[in-house]
Amino acid sequence: MNLYERNQKQRTFFNEKIDSYDDVHSTYMETKKTLGDSLDKETKKILDLGAGTGLELIHVFELFPNVEVTVIDITENMLEELKKRSFADHVTTICGDFFEEEFGYNYDAVISTSALHHFKIEEKIKLYKKIYECLKENGQFINCDKIALSKEIEDGQLYELENNIENHRHIDTPLTVEHEIEVLKRVGFQEITSSNVDKDDYSLIKARKMK
Repeated sequence: MNLYERNQKQRTFFNEKIDSYDDVHSTYMETKKTLGDSLDKETKKILDLGAGTGLELIHVFELFPNVEVTVIDITENMLEELKKRSFADHVTTICGDFFEEEFGYNYDAVISTSALHHFKIEEKIKLYKKIYECLKENGQFINCDKIALSKEIEDGQLYELENNIENHRHIDTPLTVEHEIEVLKRVGFQEITSSNVDKDDYSLIKARKMK
């Protein structure tokens, strides 16, 4: 199953999970709050990859009420819920695939929560290059996501993806923090830090595009 087919499978899965999405992901609200607190004070333009219903944007708009946000998410049902938020007038939504949609340019920050742990390492390299290129100089990439607590867990999930995907509707393939940092460095990011807020297997990783 190729990347496009896997992404379409994810789209179907999350469209069907709309009623439980906020309850499940509210578990990570402290991490989402930390994401907002980590943004530079001068932040005016944000790209949010995989925003879902926009839970992480609640605190962002509390801190930056006039920020301009573009959201890309493959799941139309999630975006319809996001459009009901009080800040929806400040958000441009794009229903599409991260690997196919144009990101635009000159973002102060790219953020993502619980959305990028579905990709192989070579796919992440391609995606992180797109993220790097769309940022302004000194711009931030802040990713809150599941991580693998060991290389064995990472390899096991990847094995399931490559050998047993037909029997699963949804497979996570998180990398270890070390591999996440390795990929970020490979595409040019600097000042990379990681921290855990809500759970040991859920990390907030910050990186910067330096001048």
